[in-house]
Amino acid sequence: MNTALHSDIELLRFTTAGSVDDGKSTLIGRLLYDSKSIFEDQMEALERSRDITGEGSINLANLTDGLRAEREQGITIDVAYRYFATQKRKFIIADTPGHEQYTRNMVTGASTANLAIVLIDARKGVLVQSRRHAFLASLLQIPHVVVAVNKMDSVQYSQDIFETISREFADFAAKLSFKDLQIIPISALEGDNVVDRSGRMPWYQGPTLLHHLEHVHIAADHNLVDFRFPVQFVIRPDMDFRGFAGQIASGVIRVGDEIVSLPSKRSSRVRRIYTYDGDLEYAFAPQSVTITLEDEIDVSRGCMLVRPGNLPEISQEIEASVCWMHEHPMQVNRKYMLKHASQTVRCMVSRLEYRINVNTLHREQSSHLDLNEIGKIFLRTAKPLFFDDYKVNRETGSFILIDEATNATMASGMIRGPHREARLPLEEVLVEGGGI
Repeated sequence: MNTALHSDIELLRFTTAGSVDDGKSTLIGRLLYDSKSIFEDQMEALERSRDITGEGSINLANLTDGLRAEREQGITIDVAYRYFATQKRKFIIADTPGHEQYTRNMVTGASTANLAIVLIDARKGVLVQSRRHAFLASLLQIPHVVVAVNKMDSVQYSQDIFETISREFADFAAKLSFKDLQIIPISALEGDNVVDRSGRMPWYQGPTLLHHLEHVHIAADHNLVDFRFPVQFVIRPDMDFRGFAGQIASGVIRVGDEIVSLPSKRSSRVRRIYTYDGDLEYAFAPQSVTITLEDEIDVSRGCMLVRPGNLPEISQEIEASVCWMHEHPMQVNRKYMLKHASQTVRCMVSRLEYRINVNTLHREQSSHLDLNEIGKIFLRTAKPLFFDDYKVNRETGSFILIDEATNATMASGMIRGPHREARLPLEEVLVEGGGI
């Protein structure tokens, strides 16, 4: 493929989820194999593994199950990332674990995904794990969800079985916040409806999996309404240049637009927008740019440039959902470091409202969160955060909690908004405080 052309192709990030042995790794292997995205050395390794095991066909799961422990157990433990491309689109795949104890790995793999593939074994139907993975995809606000009803070859490509599973999943999904849901019958092992259309299921008239991945509309997934520019670095090569570098989290900015810097609330206008390839008249998410302003105002790392008529939420009291990712449990009144956008602040977990049983979706009372558990918490930060609801803006609505002593990542979080009982006026909340 032409390199220059390749660089302009749109990128889709997607993740796979499903119960153990539903065929996630085999499905990804089939996508790579049938789309001719396997390197020669990988193909030779697959051929050798077939000779060693004495099996009659290539084990496509070996393309993604890279850890020896995974190959020995026949399961996925870690998050395996793979890349491939077609003439229409580039893809980054996150093959995530199916076991409940690896929920944190699934959250990691899905955190930046545009699309999630939830696999369901046609022989077993919709299981508790299927509902759990659907709930996690909804919680993480993944815009597009594909339900791949796999192993249709094992049920003789039955239309009745597929329609029963489709109805059951659709009824459950109605309780969740899916924007786009597609259900496709496939056989990853045989290749039916993965890359090529199957002649064994003439009753299915929808797209193949790859066709859907190539054509699903993701341009609207970025929030292009709310301009948010977290400043990552101040560039000052000499006394005549002062630029603010970072990645546009959301929205669009143009030369001449008025902006406000938070937390100072000082305003100015955009003078120039620089990129590696030259100046731009306008820029949009998720471009990385350097912005210069017409006025000398106080802006440093951790500040955020926004539009004066479209401010983010500003608060030191945060309501959030978190997935706990460390062996040491979360304790109320424990202090952590909170990394949000380009700033890091001290914080304290002031309350655990409830934890969520991800298998039943029921809320349960608890005094702590253990590894892989998900719950709703309240946080108090030492300095105000500038954020949006995660449902509106995944970039400015997400954060991680870090242990102060070890620098270990303790949790990933999704902001639901300011603590409603603790919402403060803008003038008060922009004063650094905290008592932490």
